[in-house]
Amino acid sequence: MADAERSSSTRRAKLADVASLAGVSVGTASKALNGNGRMRPETRQRVLAAVEALDFRPNQHAQNLHTGRSWTVGLMTTDGIGRFSTPVLLGAEDALGAGKISVLLCDTRGDTIREQHHLRNLVDRRVDGIIVTGRRTDPRPPLTGIDPIPIVYALSPSTDPADTSVVSDDRGGAHLAVEHLLATGRTRIAHVTGPAHHAAARDRARHTVELLEHSSLTLATGRVHFGEWSEAWGRSAAEAVLRTEPDTDAFFCGNDQIARGVADALREKGVDVPGDVAIVGYDNWDTMALACRPPLTTIDMDLTEIGRAAALRLLDAINSGPEPGLHAVPSRLIVREST
Repeated sequence: MADAERSSSTRRAKLADVASLAGVSVGTASKALNGNGRMRPETRQRVLAAVEALDFRPNQHAQNLHTGRSWTVGLMTTDGIGRFSTPVLLGAEDALGAGKISVLLCDTRGDTIREQHHLRNLVDRRVDGIIVTGRRTDPRPPLTGIDPIPIVYALSPSTDPADTSVVSDDRGGAHLAVEHLLATGRTRIAHVTGPAHHAAARDRARHTVELLEHSSLTLATGRVHFGEWSEAWGRSAAEAVLRTEPDTDAFFCGNDQIARGVADALREKGVDVPGDVAIVGYDNWDTMALACRPPLTTIDMDLTEIGRAAALRLLDAINSGPEPGLHAVPSRLIVREST
């Protein structure tokens, strides 16, 4: 009897056991694990809880043979530092993990030869799909020669409108920043940003100008200050702006590094932030935003959500076909002491 009990307790759990414990059909349990189909979040959660309780481990080899899938997805990035790709990866893993889909991270370092090498490896591994991301919002050429593997582009959109791209809503982000500054009574707003050849700098600047014009206002100094994505540029730009327009009462910066440089320059000049001048950054990079004195109000692009949304669209493309076009993820305003 003891041997029988021991044998029963050590018996490997089956999908039917998971379904029974979760109170769903075997088909529903399978869909919850594979990321297929639509179901209520609580149903999927019950299945995942049953998987954990029973220590269920699907037979991956049999599953692959049955479905013709590898249950792996490639994530190719040009962002070797990981500043942008890591949150995207985490979001993608969150969305794919429920289906026990593994993510293979490939760092191309912006090298086309290295990209082709990784691409061949992903094709050889028979990945079910590929997410392509980078450290910039500039559109990039699409991957070619790998049909019929579905591809979704995250943050860095494809130049081909027939592809599926999940991007940050830069217009919405600029709107949040400008409206927040206007709501605090600021009317002489300077815009200091990165290189003009970067899409993020150009787009955020264009939207800022348009939004101010809509409120019958113009930029302090009358122009956008393009430069580098650096604290050094923020410091020098702040000094130049205040020399030209001493009554400037706010800076909207293209990223948090620039904003921290602006804050340093103002502090050295004895300017009270936010009493005399308010500062808004962009990216919500904790290393910069929280270390700044005072801590930065900033725009969060929600990179994790971009990764999650890209993964879900990739699952849709794998299961039922792609949904082409640009799909924007809303940004969020994070208010701190600098405003």
